[in-house]
Amino acid sequence: MAKKEKHDTAIENSEVLAEKLGGVEEWMEDNPKIIFGVVGALIIIAGGFFGYRWWIDKQNTVAQQEMFQAVRYFEADSLDLAMKGTANVSGFETIINEYGATAAGNLANYYAGVISLKQGKYSLAVFYLKDFKSSDLLVQARAYSLLGDAYMEQNDFTSAADAYHKASSYKPNKYFTPNYLLKEALAYEKANQNNKAVEAYDRLIKEFWDAQEVPTARKLKAKLESAS
Repeated sequence: MAKKEKHDTAIENSEVLAEKLGGVEEWMEDNPKIIFGVVGALIIIAGGFFGYRWWIDKQNTVAQQEMFQAVRYFEADSLDLAMKGTANVSGFETIINEYGATAAGNLANYYAGVISLKQGKYSLAVFYLKDFKSSDLLVQARAYSLLGDAYMEQNDFTSAADAYHKASSYKPNKYFTPNYLLKEALAYEKANQNNKAVEAYDRLIKEFWDAQEVPTARKLKAKLESAS
């Protein structure tokens, strides 16, 4: 209690405060190099951050402009042109290599992953899709599902199930999540993780009872439980 009273007295005593502040001022006067060094470092860090953001924003604008034709090739199902580009048009590979730190470069990973999956280049599809990140309601879950498809094609059922689980857990909705859950359950079955498969079937049946995948889920779940 005595310590608290002493502390409170020191706070209320203007002379004590003045003495303490005077000590700080003396230290600052005696160590100007340290002060200027710290301030200078903070200015450099702040300037570097805002300079980097400005540069990234500018790079992203350029990348979006260059990617426009690649997206059109993709939509026209000209997959090689979309991926590789031409002498005058950048493909997704170039966008990723030159503008990978930008939002456009990130999106190019998604397109490149889809193309690689369609072309049967499953390891490459995994490479690109794992690098894609999005906060979008639908696209990120779709990317996880495609990643699961790529793993399934390589018979890596455990990794596929994990990817499908991420898809089914990411911002669930009645339009796409039931399909992801069905894929998840099937992948768990392939990976001999029947308990997790049943959990996925149960979630599909209970949470999305009116989805078109439910009858299939009921039948596969019953078959799985009867065999165990």
